[in-house]
Amino acid sequence: MSILTRLPPRRAITRALPILRLAVIAAVLAASHARAAGAPRDWELGFRPPATPVMQRLEAFHDYLILPIIFAIATFVLGLLLYVIVRFSARRNPVPSRTTHNTVIEMTWTIVPVLILVIIAIPSFKLMYYMDAAEHPQMTVKVTGHQWYWSYEYPDQGKLSFDSNMVRDASLKPGQERLLTADNPLVVPANTTITVLVTSTDVIHSWFVPEFGVQEYAVPGRVNHAWFRIERPGTYYGQCNQLCGINHAYMPIEIRAVSKQDFQSWLKGAKQKFAEDAPKSGLRLAAVTTASGMSGGTSAAIRH
Repeated sequence: MSILTRLPPRRAITRALPILRLAVIAAVLAASHARAAGAPRDWELGFRPPATPVMQRLEAFHDYLILPIIFAIATFVLGLLLYVIVRFSARRNPVPSRTTHNTVIEMTWTIVPVLILVIIAIPSFKLMYYMDAAEHPQMTVKVTGHQWYWSYEYPDQGKLSFDSNMVRDASLKPGQERLLTADNPLVVPANTTITVLVTSTDVIHSWFVPEFGVQEYAVPGRVNHAWFRIERPGTYYGQCNQLCGINHAYMPIEIRAVSKQDFQSWLKGAKQKFAEDAPKSGLRLAAVTTASGMSGGTSAAIRH
């Protein structure tokens, strides 16, 4: 600091700029790693903080295996390019070599990628089998995709079911996330192994919750399954990430993980609430936000 004060102002500023740039970069990186559950925030890097064992393994697989391999390959290729640029430039090689084949090199660039793929494949297969089916599931939730909202059903709880629509901008309350808040979020108990059955009634949707490491396609006429075990209470968000029509961007997923005691309390109120809201006829009406409805308009989707 004393050196900078002895320098002329312009030179002092020039010397200080690299330090300021490093400080800004460090602050951005620190903010990106200060992750918390909930909606994504500006300047975040990497994955959302994992909330389930599946996502923890996915993040470890990415950070400790895939990224080092990518970095090593990129560094090798960059070094090779720089070496070729300098070593085989026109000034150093006015008469270029006419070499066309090299058995050792050709075998190396065939065998090494195969070995890399084997190194990646073994742990990835283990992870895929781990993600496929839950051991000793304690609860089941059925998710049904519609244009453009979700329906949730609790088969283990007397077939409790309800629709979940996006809360429009005009109806948002302070603290609620735009385009992510649902009027009836999925409520589940924390520290419980839950099987999710996913299907659709019209087109292909995708039930995607980043912090759970769950992305399951909702296909008409087919039931796919996934599972998760939320390790800490909180509110988690996701979205349909399969193009499903004009309002694809407006069918968010909101999940609230609560304690088992709070879940039982919610369950009692939910059974009464949705039993009263259920229509007496065979038709059910669900408000669906349209593209123009972002400013307040709605349309009705009728399903049996």
